[in-house]
Amino acid sequence: MPIETRVRAAGGTVSGTAAEVGAEVAAVPVRSGPDGPVAPAAEIAGLLPFGLDELLTLHRAKGDPGEITAAHVPVDGRVVELLLYGVGEARPADLRRAGAALARRGRGRSALVAGVPDGDLAAFTEGALLASYRFTVGAPSGPAPLGELVVLTEAGPEAGADALERGTVRARAAALARDLANTPSAEKDPEWLAARAARVAEEAGLGIRVRDEKELADGGFGGILAVGAGSVRPPRLIELTYVPDGTPEPDRHVVLVGKGITFDTGGLQLKPNAGMQTMKTDMAGGGTVIAVMGALRDLGVRTRVTGLVAAAENMPSGSAMRPGDVIRHFGGTTSEVLNTDAEGRLVLADALAYAAAELDADAVVDVATLTGAAKVALGLRHGALFASDDALAGTLTAAGDAAGEPLWRLPLVDDYRAAIDSDVADVANLGRGGYGGGAITAALFLREFAGDRPWAHLDIAGPGRAASDDAELTRGATGYGARLLLEWLS
Repeated sequence: MPIETRVRAAGGTVSGTAAEVGAEVAAVPVRSGPDGPVAPAAEIAGLLPFGLDELLTLHRAKGDPGEITAAHVPVDGRVVELLLYGVGEARPADLRRAGAALARRGRGRSALVAGVPDGDLAAFTEGALLASYRFTVGAPSGPAPLGELVVLTEAGPEAGADALERGTVRARAAALARDLANTPSAEKDPEWLAARAARVAEEAGLGIRVRDEKELADGGFGGILAVGAGSVRPPRLIELTYVPDGTPEPDRHVVLVGKGITFDTGGLQLKPNAGMQTMKTDMAGGGTVIAVMGALRDLGVRTRVTGLVAAAENMPSGSAMRPGDVIRHFGGTTSEVLNTDAEGRLVLADALAYAAAELDADAVVDVATLTGAAKVALGLRHGALFASDDALAGTLTAAGDAAGEPLWRLPLVDDYRAAIDSDVADVANLGRGGYGGGAITAALFLREFAGDRPWAHLDIAGPGRAASDDAELTRGATGYGARLLLEWLS
């Protein structure tokens, strides 16, 4: 796991604890206020020849989340860097950004002691840990992550322990989702992804079943087989099951479905070079589902959850699916292939149809880097939400806001359904011209297979990848959706 930073709660004062653990950096929170930044009456201020307010004024600080003002103070015979770090109004999003800023400033240091104001300590922890994430194949470059973050809360160490643990579990789930998506596709194929899921299942006490190409053919999973037909590395359907410990028996069953395209060339309708460079992350939705499943027991989730990952590699070859092919999906619904690069919906269709027919779910949520249209519509920070049920849409949106992974609901426009009509099959995998709304027509395609249970589709093509570091995000795969779904399920 590439999160090397450790977070723990402690008691005492910032300066006293910094001396005790030999920390090189000590941090004091600064709130923003209508009359300017507000520094607490921290005992470490007595070690300075000037007041904290004077220092903030000198640097024109505002107390905005993530803002840092630095000075140096003598602590127990050593010089320690003092960071006055902004926490804004100490809302969860503020604390998440503040924790990330501290972790980045502490790179290369063995320990940092931080006072944290009352608020969502789990969010602060997530920010610090996720900003410490790094993924490398060879020797890592740049300074090492902060070694240890020691947290001092106003409520004391015991009160903060549960929040620290909750934040740590969610951050490590997001980091696992990032790991899976960032792994180069030369190593990562459907069989590799299934093996990683099996390792997660063993560690987390989950049930697992992996269907290979023969079982997929016997079971009628035509979409997964068609997408994987062009590759020498055959597809898999991964099924993970979680049942809560103890009694009473869970009265709710949720199915999560993830797109697991381990590399997407576009198939015979080949992507251009620029469009292919990030396609190792085209299984980000599947990685998110595996990571979420692995964290459920640690968070004490009381809902029964099944995770499905439809994994395939979309490659061009003489055996690849062709435009004009007709696929028979699980359950018998047929689709016409009009574009081999609209492959994600084909594998999801099989998994959704299987969930609808066999798993007796109370709700189904699928997660996928599905369409460039969603990215164009909403940019790089919001996931697109489509839902057949208003209550489900509302709870997912609220969970996204709380977790710092926001969703924006887009409509399932029934008038656009005609765009995916086919002359030779039940449905076509690409919308015809004259309608637009590529993310909407993709969602309408999926709706054909989702059955009559409450269903939601999260198109994470925008927020699933980041081009640069910002707050808790790191360049590359973001693990988007893991914290959102864990918040929702918890």
